[in-house]
Amino acid sequence: MPTKKYRYVPGKNHAASEQEAYLRDEEKIHKIQAEYNLLEGADLVSVYKKLQTGGVSFETALGQSFDDAVFDAYNALSEEEKNGKTILKEKKRKPHSAPKERVDLRSYDESMQKIILQEMKKNERKRKTIVLVCALVGVLCVGYVFLDYYQGRRSEQRWESLSGLIGSEQLSNDSPEQEYASATLTEDELIVPEVLEKYKTLYNSNRNLIGWVKIDDTIIDYPVMQCDDNTYYLNHNFDQEEDSAGAIFLDCNCDVVRGNDNYILYGHHLSSGRMFAALESYESESFFESHRYITFDTIYEEQLFEVMYVFRSRVYNEEDVVFKYYQFIDANSEEEFYSYMNEMAEMSFYDTGVTAVYGDTLLTLSTCDYNETNGRFVVVARRIR
Repeated sequence: MPTKKYRYVPGKNHAASEQEAYLRDEEKIHKIQAEYNLLEGADLVSVYKKLQTGGVSFETALGQSFDDAVFDAYNALSEEEKNGKTILKEKKRKPHSAPKERVDLRSYDESMQKIILQEMKKNERKRKTIVLVCALVGVLCVGYVFLDYYQGRRSEQRWESLSGLIGSEQLSNDSPEQEYASATLTEDELIVPEVLEKYKTLYNSNRNLIGWVKIDDTIIDYPVMQCDDNTYYLNHNFDQEEDSAGAIFLDCNCDVVRGNDNYILYGHHLSSGRMFAALESYESESFFESHRYITFDTIYEEQLFEVMYVFRSRVYNEEDVVFKYYQFIDANSEEEFYSYMNEMAEMSFYDTGVTAVYGDTLLTLSTCDYNETNGRFVVVARRIR
């Protein structure tokens, strides 16, 4: 088969700040939803006040959308505070209190009757407003839960169908079959190697496909995407549709053709257990013993890795002078490489007995960890084949 050259254009060197801001906002929203019941008026007010006073602030459009939703719900309670009282506060029942007697308006003069009737109408409007807002929030929450379940189930079915396409000869109608050449480096060109036969169908469906990651006996069995924007696959799926579950993706600064010291894969930690949620199981050494190996194929090469380190970390401020695992893609020297190994070994929950030497290829799987602000749960493995 004749070879065809393709000019290699590496991904833009985007800073991780946009992606990190999105994940920070997502984590803040999860914590608010866990701490407060937005169906309860008092909780809604508490969240609104936190947002208004800067107790909680957002950095991205995701956070702003949540802020707007809270603001709209609170707006419906604009008459919440009247006469120095907060209508959302529940009145404490006095034990053994006698039932209130019904007010007989006839016992008051005409002007007083009008005042009492006006107050009664105001209170009724307040009550209806609260009921309406609570019902609205309830409908929105139920809708959100249903949508999340529907999207999750739809995503699972889609991942299963994609897995079934590995090795398939079915080709996408949208993309013609393409020829590839074996890898050779020249001064200004890089010839892209041929895509593995088993991934050609998937690759022709979406040219952002860069590989596949799998951990046996877990739900982790997903295509790995890559583009020049680390935020895109936080909320887009394989079909490039908007999807809160996102997709597993390779850091945009990694290069599977030229190779790196460390490939970094990111994925959401979903409450449904999907995507990279299963990584947290590695906190248990017994789980590690039965799940030592991770398959990460690039579209060009099959690879097998053995888990080496498991630890918790976090996203640090830019000015913090500390080891940031998410910035380790290539070590500048042998000394720096071993410095990184020592840092991760110290943070690891247990000693796996697996070590790396300078020149080895590593794989890092990263997901959110809700035990601390901006927390991350990290699994690092060394290539053995």
